[in-house]
Amino acid sequence: MKEIDFLPEWYKNGRRRQLRYSTQYIALVCMFSVMMVWNFISLNSVSKATAKLAQMAAEQSEVQIASKEFTKIKNELAELQNKTHILGEIDSRINVAEVLAEMSFLINEKVVLSKLEFIGERFSDKQQPKKSSSSAIRVVGAGTDKRQNLPLGNVCFKVLINGIAADAGDVAALVCKLEDSPYFCRVYLSISRNKTIRTSGNSVINSGAGTRTALTAGNFNVSEFEIGCYLANYRVEN
Repeated sequence: MKEIDFLPEWYKNGRRRQLRYSTQYIALVCMFSVMMVWNFISLNSVSKATAKLAQMAAEQSEVQIASKEFTKIKNELAELQNKTHILGEIDSRINVAEVLAEMSFLINEKVVLSKLEFIGERFSDKQQPKKSSSSAIRVVGAGTDKRQNLPLGNVCFKVLINGIAADAGDVAALVCKLEDSPYFCRVYLSISRNKTIRTSGNSVINSGAGTRTALTAGNFNVSEFEIGCYLANYRVEN
């Protein structure tokens, strides 16, 4: 038995064309869906990357601020260390008030000072001092040149004491007191000679102990002296 196809050819071609269009539409819809999903994923990734970049930029800004602050503090620390070094170089390590109080205690009314001089001297290589707990007040001797040439850093202070005493025994007694005092060391008598002084009536002198003594007119034999010593505010390393 033979089958007879009553469908015209144009109808068959139209059905095939319609099926082909449907297939293409479905493929386009799938491709569009895939592109939309890919676009959404890309936008999400870009958003996350943008947020990360913004966070990194903020962190970088904070790091730069911290770096500038660190550099500033480092420079300030270096400046303070430099100033500390300079202060250490000019530190005399003596307490003038205590030294003068000790001398006032040692000198009695029979001794009158005419000059008291502090002279800074450098230590020799064999006399490098250890650190002392004394306070830092710089004193220099009289005269502009001595101020300009005063050594800095670790120095020992030589003390020159000039004055007059009632007799040579008072000078010797003062030398012994200076030797026994913990404030002084290496005491020596450089000048000791008799001297005659003339005073007018009602003359008043200030003694080393802070008292005032009235003198009558006349000639007086006294002992003029110069005592040298060093402040004992250091210890020599062996």
